[in-house]
Amino acid sequence: MAVMRVGNAPCSWGTLEFKEVAAEQIGYSRMLDELAETGYTGTELGDWGYMPSEPAALKNELSKRGVVMLGAFVPVALKDAAAHESGVAAAVKTAKLLAGVVPEQAADQKPFLVLADNNGSVTERTCNAGRITTEMGLGPAQWKVFASDANRIAQAVHKETGLRTVFHHHCAGYVETPAEIARFLELTDPQTIGLVFDTGHYVFGAGECDVIAGLERFRERVWYVHLKDCQPDAGRESRAQRWDYFESLRHGVFCELGQGCVDFPAVLRWLARRKYDGYMLVEQDVLPGMGLPKESARRNREYLRSIEHCFA
Repeated sequence: MAVMRVGNAPCSWGTLEFKEVAAEQIGYSRMLDELAETGYTGTELGDWGYMPSEPAALKNELSKRGVVMLGAFVPVALKDAAAHESGVAAAVKTAKLLAGVVPEQAADQKPFLVLADNNGSVTERTCNAGRITTEMGLGPAQWKVFASDANRIAQAVHKETGLRTVFHHHCAGYVETPAEIARFLELTDPQTIGLVFDTGHYVFGAGECDVIAGLERFRERVWYVHLKDCQPDAGRESRAQRWDYFESLRHGVFCELGQGCVDFPAVLRWLARRKYDGYMLVEQDVLPGMGLPKESARRNREYLRSIEHCFA
């Protein structure tokens, strides 16, 4: 049987990049302790400054818990040409930290720079997450700017650190729907930028639960996987009530694994057929009032153990 390597992320402990759903922050030390205690062996960085930003200190925190760094989420307003210089600088700074914490024995599992749009910053996209229409999308000239900057950032990251970049399609950003994911991939260099396929964001953005169709459609660019579930009743209510992205989050549109409509056994079988040998990262957006992050993380890990035989 192939080895299923599973990580979790600071967002599962309530550390999200959005002030609209901010909670009292759980410190990184407790988060890493609980992550390791609940059976995960990888993590992502979280917002810059959440974990130590000096490589030796961060490497020490990870190694003493037996945890490896899988990536770091870097949002950039890719549509805005004025944000490009700062975007490159932020990505390269983050990638240098990531590169500095790779243990010698894990040289084959280098972390990814996880590039994304500056999600939640454009009112129309935020207010219509989960029900995006073509008219709300980028025009041809805007797509050219968006994609060229993504290429530029990925090229700079690789040149400076040797790390690869994956793009995170994400609700409340300009790459949400399957058509938008396809357009982004058409316009970017397949040797330079891959896709982190997020099962929950795909379902909410697509408005339907056929995750395997998305994986098949984008199979040549899927370099990394985020496991997130989507509660279809919450999704339907979001569309009916016209909730914005943050209201949808507060109503649990992204639920614990196995509680929504994502067919995770089928996802594991698909990954096994593709001989996927990277990490899978669990993301469970735990907001105030949603319970204890540690227990949610434990339940998610136990669920994945219950279906691990599918990754054979």
